[in-house]
Amino acid sequence: MKYGNLILEKKEYVFLKRLLNVSNYYKDQNTINSLRILSEELNNALIFDHDEMPDDVIRFNSVITVQSGAWETEFQLVIPTDRDISANKISILAPMGSAVMGYALGDSVKWNFPNGVKELKITSVKQAEKPIDIDVLL
Repeated sequence: MKYGNLILEKKEYVFLKRLLNVSNYYKDQNTINSLRILSEELNNALIFDHDEMPDDVIRFNSVITVQSGAWETEFQLVIPTDRDISANKISILAPMGSAVMGYALGDSVKWNFPNGVKELKITSVKQAEKPIDIDVLL
């Protein structure tokens, strides 16, 4: 891991903790496990103010490309209400979304997906032109 721990922006961290507290009602075991692991990783996360955030760290609304072997996909990491699979907008509460939050360009993430454990290499991180308005959500 490039920075040693997950890196999160302060307000996004608070929102994510709140979101995880109300997401205990999922019935899908894979989703439950993914969110539990993310919650545990947050205990050691490094928290930064907005202007201190490195540009290569995945946050809400980042557009990410991940690769596993010959397979590659690009998606935008969004809050649950903005998810839209047809537009490649993946919720933070989906296993793929929770797998990459707070990681950085070049990091590899091992995550348990429905079809087994995969290692994802983060090959691109682009920050959204319009970042999430987290103040509205808090």
